[in-house]
Amino acid sequence: MANTLRNLSSNYTILITISFFFLSTLVTSETHQKLSHLHFYFHDIVSGRTPTAVKVAEAPTTKTSMTGFGTVVMMDDPLTIGSESSSKLVGKAQDIYVVASQSEVGFLMALNFVFVEGKYNAIREMPIVGGSGLFQFARGYAHASTHQFDIKTGDAVVEYNVYVFHY
Repeated sequence: MANTLRNLSSNYTILITISFFFLSTLVTSETHQKLSHLHFYFHDIVSGRTPTAVKVAEAPTTKTSMTGFGTVVMMDDPLTIGSESSSKLVGKAQDIYVVASQSEVGFLMALNFVFVEGKYNAIREMPIVGGSGLFQFARGYAHASTHQFDIKTGDAVVEYNVYVFHY
């Protein structure tokens, strides 16, 4: 048990949430950080012949819950400039979300924004929002780039460049 605790305490991990991180410039606190404002609409379509969000799992009690508590949904929603579905496509919102409240509408979401237009086109970044050991209070981002992908097997090699501030 003591060896296990020592091994756990000597591990250094970085927590990366899987969501798009809008970061134009990452600098130290001694200089000014840049703030970017992005405005778009995502269309979460659960009805019709080609839904963009589909239920992939539910709890045994989901059907009797007034909120749908326990529902798990996978989504690949279009991002558009305007609120109309015919508006110009600028990307996709790809995520998984879970109905997480028994008493009100509440979601737990893990979300990526994948842009196909403008200066954010083809960027895959994930924020670093914490860690443990040496990486306590870490912040930064990870940039992912597919190096190799086999469409038949699903096997992939993904290159990560991780930039992290820590104490």
